[in-house]
Amino acid sequence: MNIYKDYLQEIEERKALGLHPKPIDGAELTSEIIAQIKDPANEHRDDSLKFFIYNTLPGTTSAAGVKARFLKEIVLGESVVAEITPVYALELLSHMKGGPSIEVLLDLALGENSSIAEQAAEVLKTQVFLYDADIDRLREAFKSNNPIARDILESYARAEFFTKLPEVPEEIDIVTFIAGEGDISTDLLSPGNQAHSRSDRELHGQCMITPQAQQQIKALQAEHPGKSVMLIAEKGTMGVGSSRMSGVNNVALWTGRPASQYVPFVNIAPIVGGTNGISPIFLTTVDVTGGIGIDLKNWVKKVDADGNVVRNENGDPVLEEVYSVATGTVLTINTKTKKLYNGEQELIDISKALTPQKKEFMRAGGSYAIVFGKKIQTVAAKILGIEPTPVFAPSKEISNEGQGLTAVEKIFNRNAVGTTPGKVLHAGSDVRVEVNIVGSQDTTGLMTAQELESMAATVISPIVDGAYQSGCHTASVWDKKAQANIPKLMKFMNDFGLITARDPKGEYHSMTDVIHKVLNDITVDEWAIIIGGDSHTRMSKGVAFGADSGTVALALATGEASMPIPESVKVTFKGDMKDHMDFRDVVHATQAQMLQQFGGENVFQGRIIEVHIGTLPADQAFTFTDWTAEMKAKASICISEDDTLIKSLEIAKSRIQIMIDKGMDNHKQVLQGLINKADKRIAEIKSGEKPALVPDANAKYYAEVVIDLDAIVEPMIADPDVNNKDVSKRYTHDAIRTLSYYGGDKKVDLGFVGSCMVHKGDLKIVSQMLKNLEEQQGKVEFQAPLVVAAPTYNIIEELKKEGDWDVLQKYSGFEFDDKAPKVAARTEYENMMYLERPGCNLCMGNQEKAAKGDTVLATSTRLFQGRVVEDSERKKGESLLASTPVVVLSAILGRIPDMDEYKAAVVGIDLTKFAPPVKLLSR
Repeated sequence: MNIYKDYLQEIEERKALGLHPKPIDGAELTSEIIAQIKDPANEHRDDSLKFFIYNTLPGTTSAAGVKARFLKEIVLGESVVAEITPVYALELLSHMKGGPSIEVLLDLALGENSSIAEQAAEVLKTQVFLYDADIDRLREAFKSNNPIARDILESYARAEFFTKLPEVPEEIDIVTFIAGEGDISTDLLSPGNQAHSRSDRELHGQCMITPQAQQQIKALQAEHPGKSVMLIAEKGTMGVGSSRMSGVNNVALWTGRPASQYVPFVNIAPIVGGTNGISPIFLTTVDVTGGIGIDLKNWVKKVDADGNVVRNENGDPVLEEVYSVATGTVLTINTKTKKLYNGEQELIDISKALTPQKKEFMRAGGSYAIVFGKKIQTVAAKILGIEPTPVFAPSKEISNEGQGLTAVEKIFNRNAVGTTPGKVLHAGSDVRVEVNIVGSQDTTGLMTAQELESMAATVISPIVDGAYQSGCHTASVWDKKAQANIPKLMKFMNDFGLITARDPKGEYHSMTDVIHKVLNDITVDEWAIIIGGDSHTRMSKGVAFGADSGTVALALATGEASMPIPESVKVTFKGDMKDHMDFRDVVHATQAQMLQQFGGENVFQGRIIEVHIGTLPADQAFTFTDWTAEMKAKASICISEDDTLIKSLEIAKSRIQIMIDKGMDNHKQVLQGLINKADKRIAEIKSGEKPALVPDANAKYYAEVVIDLDAIVEPMIADPDVNNKDVSKRYTHDAIRTLSYYGGDKKVDLGFVGSCMVHKGDLKIVSQMLKNLEEQQGKVEFQAPLVVAAPTYNIIEELKKEGDWDVLQKYSGFEFDDKAPKVAARTEYENMMYLERPGCNLCMGNQEKAAKGDTVLATSTRLFQGRVVEDSERKKGESLLASTPVVVLSAILGRIPDMDEYKAAVVGIDLTKFAPPVKLLSR
C-alpha cells in the first residue's frame, strides 16, 4: 500500500497549495485503488471509489487500461461493486474516450451475451476515437454477419455520434473581463517560466494573468450565474506570441465548463475576444476546445470630415470607441443571427466566429471529435458499401475561373483530401490536408503526449514523412523539473515513432538543437506541409504552421490537419542592400515599410507571407520566415530560384546525415527516407521535370508589398516601447526604429545572440567582430554581459572546423559542458561572453533570464513583458531586438552604438547579405 500512502501524502502537500488531488495516470496506483474498492472493510474504500470514478485519467494512460478492465469485470458480473452497477460501469466507459475503453466495449458488443452486447453497442455508437485495429474488429465481425457490428457501422455511417448531441444554444449570455489593454501575449495566460507545470492543469491554472485577475473572474461568475466570462484584449489582439495550448486550457479552466464530470480539470468552451481579433494560432487552439473567438472591432480609426484618418503627434491613428466592452458588461451571442448584442442593441456581425464548421466544433465539444467523426463515418460507409449520410456542414470550396494559384494554394491543392475531384481551390476554401513533417517541442510536449493519450493514439500515422521531438526549450538548465519531465517525454515520443532529441536508452548524445532549425533541415520538399508545436514553426521550405499541442497530436495521430486555405500577401524587393547592413535589418524594415505603405494596417495578420527570397539559402532565409510570427502572419512561404533550392536541400541532406551518424534514426529509417526524398527532389529540379515551386503569374493576392532596400541605411531595432503613454502600443513588434534614434547613449545591460533567429553566419559574425575590434582597439573588453547560444550542435562543429569556435573560446569567460550541465539558472552575469549550450536559452524565458529591470538587446524574437526580462521596482525590463553585429557591439560598449561606431566595427565583416532575384519568380 506504499504507493497509495505516497498519493495521500501528495494530496496533503497539494492541499497546502490550495489544490485538489492530482489526476491519476498510473496503473500501479489504480490497481491499488481497485484492490481497496474490492475490500468492503478497507478504511480507504470510500475515497478509493471517488478517486476511481472521478480522478482517473482516460484515453491510453496505463491507469485507463486498468480502469477499463475493472469496469468490464463489473459489466460481466465478475466483480460486484454496490456503488457501480453494470449500467453505471458502461456510462463510465463512455467517458473514457478511446484506447482500452474501446477495446473493452468491442469485447462486450461482440461477445455472446446479447443483452450486454446491445447495451455496449449503444455506448459504442457515441464514441469516435477508433483506430485501425478497432475498425478491423468491426469489419471482420460485419463480414461474419454479426448483427451488432452492422448496427454499429450503420449508426456511424449516419453519424449518430454527432446528430444525437444537443444543438448549440441559440443565445449565449456572456459577461466581459478586460484581461489587458493592447496585444495580449499567451505568456500572460500561460507564462513561459511556468512551463514545467503545464501538464498539471490545476497547478498551471494558478499562473494565469494574476491571482487578482482570477479573483475578479470568480466574482463576475458569482455575480452573473449562468453567464460565461469572456476574456478580452482591449485595443489589441488576443493570444499573440505563441501557440500555447496551455493558455487556452487556463482560460477554459477559469471560464469554461467541464468536458466531463469524470475527467478532472479538463474544461472546454472558453470565449475570448480582441479589438483586433484573435491570433490565428491561438484561434485554432480555441477551436480545439469548442470555444468562440470574436473579432470585436470595438475601437476604430477616427476620421475627419473629409474621410481622412486622424493621427496623433506620433503619427499613429487615433482610435475611437464604437461600443464598450468594459469589465462587467453583459452581452449576448446569438448563434442563429450570428450577431453580438447588448440587450436589444445589435453591436456587430460575428459570422466569422460562428461558421457552420465552428458551430460543429462547439456542438461536439471540440474539433477533435469532428475530425475523427468524419473519418469514422467515411470508413463505416465504405465497409457497408453505401454513401455516408450528409450530416456535416459541407466544406466551402471556392474556385475562381481564370484565376491562377498562389504558392500556398498550390501546396494545399496538392495535399488536399476529400475535396471534389478535379476542382481547383482558392483561398477561403475549407480543406483537409495531409501533413508531411510534424514537430513537438519539449515544454508543450508533455501536453501533446496527454492529448495523444486522450485521443487513444499509440503510434504515429504512416503518412507522416518525419516527426521530431525537441529538447531545446529545456536545454539551458538541467534542473530537477527537467530531469523529472523530459526523460518521460522522450520515451513516450520515441515509442510513438518520433525522432527524439534525447535517446531514452542513452545511446546517442543528447541534441538540444532548436526545434525550428531541425524542422527546417528535415523539410526536404518545398511542397511540404509542416505542423509544429510552436509559433515559430515557419520553415523556409514548404509551408509551416505553428500549432497548439493538440493540433500537433492530431497531426501525429492522423497525418492530417484541417483549415481554410489562407489568403496570401506577396512580398518582393527592389534596390540594393548596403554593405554595412545585415539581412536582419531587411526583416525589420519589411514590417516597418509594410505598415507605412498601408497606413498602419497590418496586412500580414492572419495571412500567408509569400516572400520572393530567390537567392537566399534556407538557413539565412529562415531569419525572415521566423520573424513572420511576430508580424502576426499565419505562415510564410519562400519562393526560391532552382539553384538556391538545390543548395538548401544539399545542406539539409548533410545535416540529416549527421543525425543518422549519431544514431538517431529509428527502425523505420525515417531519416534515411528523408535523404532519399531530398535526392529525388533535387533530381526533379535539375532535370526540369519539376522546377522549384513558384506562384502562377495570374495569382490573386490580398496585397502586394515591395520592400525598398535602398531605403535601409541604418540598422533597425524592434523596440517594446515600454513607456509609451498608450498602453496598447507597448510590447508589440511594430515599433521598428533606426539605430540613430537612440543617439548612441541608451544603456544596455545584457546582450544575447541566439535563438532560432540566428544561423551559422551569425556566429561567424561574432567571431569576426571580436577579431576586428581587437585589431582596432588592441583588446576587447565587455561593458555588459554577452550570452551566445548557437542554435545547433552542427553549427558548432562547423565553426570548429573553420576556426571560428577557437576565437569565441578565446574571448569567452564561460563555455557549456554537456558532461556537467547547469542544474540551476544563472541569476547574476559578469561583463564577459558566455558560450551557452545550443537551445532557446533566454528567448524561452522558462529557465535563464536577465536581471529584473535590465535593458536587453537580443537577436531573438521575444520582447513581451516578463519573457526575457521582468520588471523591477526601479524600472521596466525591456527586450529590444536587433541584428547580431548591433548586439555584439552594444555588449562591448555597454550601450547602443552610434552609426560611426557601428560602421567602423563592421568594416570587412561578412554580414548576411541579400540580393533580390533578377527575374520574376512565377510562371
